[in-house]
Amino acid sequence: MSTAPPNAAAVTAKTPKKAAAASFMGSAVEYYDFFIFGTAASLIFPHVFFPDADAQASIMSLATFGFAYIARPVGAVVLGHFGDRVGRQKILMFTLVLMGGSTFLIGCLPTFSTIGWWAPTLLVLCRLAQGLSAAGEQAGASSMTLEHAPDGRRAFFTSWTLTGTQGGQILAAMVFIPVVALPDEIKYGIGWRIPFWLSAVVVLVTFFIRRSLHETPTFQEAKANNQIAKLPVSDLMKHHWRDVLRVICCAFIAAVSTVYGTLAIKYGTEVGNVDATITLWLVVAGNIAALFTQPFFGMAADRFGRKPVFIYGAVASAVVMPFYLLSMESGNALLQFTLSVVVFGCGYAAANAVWPSFYAEMFSARVRFSGLAIGTQLGFLMAGFAPSIVAALGGLEPGGWKVISWFTAAICLTAVISALTAKETSKIPTAELGLR
Repeated sequence: MSTAPPNAAAVTAKTPKKAAAASFMGSAVEYYDFFIFGTAASLIFPHVFFPDADAQASIMSLATFGFAYIARPVGAVVLGHFGDRVGRQKILMFTLVLMGGSTFLIGCLPTFSTIGWWAPTLLVLCRLAQGLSAAGEQAGASSMTLEHAPDGRRAFFTSWTLTGTQGGQILAAMVFIPVVALPDEIKYGIGWRIPFWLSAVVVLVTFFIRRSLHETPTFQEAKANNQIAKLPVSDLMKHHWRDVLRVICCAFIAAVSTVYGTLAIKYGTEVGNVDATITLWLVVAGNIAALFTQPFFGMAADRFGRKPVFIYGAVASAVVMPFYLLSMESGNALLQFTLSVVVFGCGYAAANAVWPSFYAEMFSARVRFSGLAIGTQLGFLMAGFAPSIVAALGGLEPGGWKVISWFTAAICLTAVISALTAKETSKIPTAELGLR
């Protein structure tokens, strides 16, 4: 007598490599778009979207970067619901198009000199659309890759989701480096728009890769057995609310990335008098290092567990960040590049590589998309507003490295404490994850 579930023939095989590649490219799109916005918010937008390029304009410009993180929790609830109801792949196609379209439109916006305060208003609206997209992208990609991955290698394959963020940041920085070197009349004219328009190329490539990726066997089996939650968020809050809180606090670690990739750039140019081009190369160097280290951190998490690797990444980030910031004032380029690689490629990269599996494994398949999306996006609010908060506290003034360092230490400590309360899931079979 057959014990196969209903419609078992419709359940496809796992394709971990293809899922990892699709997740890599999707994350590359997301973080290309996010990083060019963050770079422009630091170096360009105070001059083109606000009346005076003074300190107040810099704070307001950095605040526009954070507005996407307001939209993210809303998008997490909506996209998480449909991701757990209709499938991971369909939502990932939607998020890809929304992110690419909103980024392209930013490159078309008129400036403050043309339409006044409508210019930053439209910029914020496009940024909110980016945030809605991002709310579902990483949660969907992580869920997709985790459910395609074999037991015992989940952290390695899901690490490629976040390694894609490094690819996107490298591409974005490489595109922006020649832009910041342009004469002001070109740079603040058409020059800054080009990186936003080029996002359309990356989106098209990713669209064709992702379109051929089939739904995960885990979701297909749940659907075949009528195990899809009618209200995933309700189930999530009833059975996994502690895990949601745990993910929120762990996700504070993402603020290290925005401090490193956005705030440190501003600190280096304004306080350390580092050339803007050099600060972008520093980011490129750190992200290139992470491209190579993150898969190894993923393998380490499969062997030794999620918690020790994640906690190491958080502690290392807090310890090295003040030295990196101080190097911005040293005038020593070799020291700056070395510490950039250490703080990001050897420190933060450990937590960054592991969190897709660490967080996703806290939830069952019924609510995995929702739990991962809602938990991370609420936690990422800290990352979104970290640059403007720290700038308002004096982080961009002489000696501001202390403010930035204490802030980084506080968010890393929060992530460490939360991670210590989590259950180690590296040896639990995928089908049993999140079950009580």
